[in-house]
Amino acid sequence: MSAKPPERGARSQILARIRDGLDVASDDGARRATVAARLKAPKAHLIPDRVAKPGTNLAALLRDFLEGQSATVVSVATPSDVPSAVTNFLRSSNLPQRVRMGADPFLATLDWSREPTLERQQGRAEADDEVGLSHATAAVAETGTLVLASGDTNPVTLNFLPETHIVVLTAKDIVGPYETAFERMRDAYGRGSMPRTLNLISGPSRTGDIGGKLVMGAHGPRRMCVIIVEKAD
Repeated sequence: MSAKPPERGARSQILARIRDGLDVASDDGARRATVAARLKAPKAHLIPDRVAKPGTNLAALLRDFLEGQSATVVSVATPSDVPSAVTNFLRSSNLPQRVRMGADPFLATLDWSREPTLERQQGRAEADDEVGLSHATAAVAETGTLVLASGDTNPVTLNFLPETHIVVLTAKDIVGPYETAFERMRDAYGRGSMPRTLNLISGPSRTGDIGGKLVMGAHGPRRMCVIIVEKAD
């Protein structure tokens, strides 16, 4: 009498049925090698001509997209200009001089003493926070999209809870296609490892689902300011 096979969980059963349908075995070494090779050297998808052309001004393209998506874009020369840019935006938007931010190393090195009226609170966003301040890992000029990695340095709640989101970005971190941005993430975190959440953000939150009427701030911030630092180490 043959031994009863060990019981399998629902996930294992589903995967087993898929393999049966494909007529493959779970220990198929060739298929595993193919998958490993694709993960090691991912192929680029079709890249739009607007970012594929040599000499394309990626920063200008990014700005055009962001402003077209209702974001405010401010360019500053050096990191030391960021604190003033933050306070000026808050003042021009009639917002309190107070921001919530994480423990981002780049933001921590800035000389915030230049703006003594600006109050900085650290940690995850709270329900009564009006302004969140983040540092973007990269930006994709292809669609005007910011790439923000979650963690203690930039809590994911800063991206969605406050009604105003200020994002600091260095010009050297502006890339053309998404593929380049993801490659940078792999280099930063190591292959096979990623932050728990990777948010791709294109302008402030909006929706036109209800009656075809555009509503800002439906699922997150109703306003966004992107500060681009032209020269940074």
